[in-house]
This record gives sequence, C-alpha cells and structure tokens, in this order.
Amino acid sequence: MVNEVYKAYEELAREEDFKPQDQRDIVEGSVTSWRERAVSRNLRRTLIIILVCFVVYFFYLNRLFVKVAGEHEQAEHAAQQMAAQAANPSIKVPLEAHIMSQCPDAQDCLQQLVVPAMERISDKVDFQLSFIGKISNKTSDVECKHGPTECIGNILMLCAANLPFPPDNPSQRTPTIRSLGFANCLIGDYKKIPERGFVEHCASEHGIDFDALNACASRQHGGLDDPSDPTPDDPSGIALLRSSVQHSEEVGVTKSCTVRLDEKVWCIRDDAQWKDCPHGSSVSSLVDEIERLWKLKNPR
Repeated sequence: MVNEVYKAYEELAREEDFKPQDQRDIVEGSVTSWRERAVSRNLRRTLIIILVCFVVYFFYLNRLFVKVAGEHEQAEHAAQQMAAQAANPSIKVPLEAHIMSQCPDAQDCLQQLVVPAMERISDKVDFQLSFIGKISNKTSDVECKHGPTECIGNILMLCAANLPFPPDNPSQRTPTIRSLGFANCLIGDYKKIPERGFVEHCASEHGIDFDALNACASRQHGGLDDPSDPTPDDPSGIALLRSSVQHSEEVGVTKSCTVRLDEKVWCIRDDAQWKDCPHGSSVSSLVDEIERLWKLKNPR
C-alpha cells in the first residue's frame, strides 16, 4: 500500500500525468482544469526564472557600482594628494659634489658614494655637480688642473645637467638621474674624454640629446657679469663652467672630490683616501643623515 501511494505521488510530479489518460473520460471541466494547472505551473516557472535573473542582475549592478565608485574615490584621492604636494612641495636636502672630470678621486667619489646614495634617496635631495678650477683675473678664462680636455669634460657634464628637458620646455632641466648617469659614464673612463664616439655613447645611454649637448659645449657667449649667464633656453658651456668654478671658490672648496651635505662638508676623497669624514664615508651613513635632515625640513 505504501509503495502504491509513493508511486502515485511520483507520477503526479510529472506534468503529463495532469493530462487525462483515457480520451473517453475527457469532459470539458477536466480539460480546462488540466490546462489551467499546466499554465499555472509554467507561469510559476517563468516568474521564478525572471526573479532569479533580476536578483543576479541586481547584485551584478551593485558590485559594478561599488567598483566604479571605489575607482572614482581612489582617483579623487590621488588628485587631492597631487594638488596638496603641488601647493606644499617638500623641502629637499642640498647635496653637492665638487669634482674635476679627469680626476681619479672624483671617479671613486661618484662610483663609491654619490651614485649609490642617489639611487636610494634621489627624491629627497637637491643634487648639484660643481667643478673645481681657476679663473684668470685678467682674461676671465677658466684653467683646469688636468688641461683643456678636462675643461671640456667639465663643460659636457654641466651642459647635460642644464639642457632644457624636454627640448621645447626651457623652464625645466634634464632630470638628475639622467645627467648624473651621463657624468658617471664619462668619468668612468675619463681618459677617453672628449672623444666624440665615447661622448655620443654616454649621451645615448642616458637619454641626452647629443646635438643639443654639442651645441651647448660649443657655444661661447656669456660672461660672469652677464645677467643672462647662462641663458635658460640655450645654455653656454663656457658660461656654465665659469659660474660653477666661481661657486666652488666662493664656498672654499679646493679638493676633488668634496661632498657637501646641507651646505657643510660631509667627506673628501683625496689621494685615493677618504678624509675629513666625521660621520664616516659609507653610503648608509650618508643616506641615514639625508633621511634625518629631510624629516627635520618636512615635519608632518
């Protein structure tokens, strides 16, 4: 008896069982009832499908809205940060290396201390490469310790740092990472200065326009008393060198290489030795001091 009842319920679950089995038993009322039940069942199925689709679509739209809103909020936050930085730029720490382009001590100084330090804290320093020489009182000509080729090397490094970048924007200069890389490339094999192929190689390696570099190095106008010396849109190599050598004289620097941090002597490389380095000559000590000074200059 139980099995028969179970079979009856199982058969009722199939839609075709709603249809009368014997055509002789069909009457109008039973046909109508079967059709109504079939339509009702199909309608329920359709409504359920529509409802499920609606729920899925609703959650999809909700997640999409949250994602778009989040991206918009992040973009807005980034824009606010950029605006805040533009309105209140950080105060960078002055870092300067006084060198001569054909000096082995300058080579050691850049490769062992300055460049490795700059790779770690370049965004926190205002870096400058300055040059050591003598200015004639009579002619205002610049004399370089290792001869005219060293003067040319000095000029090339100064021109690379002072070229407009990009070329059509005289208000901006070559990024330090490029100009310092170019200077390090030249001084890495300084005996080749000023061979054209060698200079072209270093310029190409660090994204420096060689034609513009050559034009700057060849330009002769400008003097120490010229208010437009050096001019921003077409810098003169000799004017840049005079200005740089005069600056080194004014701050009392005579040794190549002398590293100055925040307007004070940090360390000197002379005769293949580190001298006058009260805080040490390691990269880490220089980086740590720059970090400390930067925090002092930029309190939160």
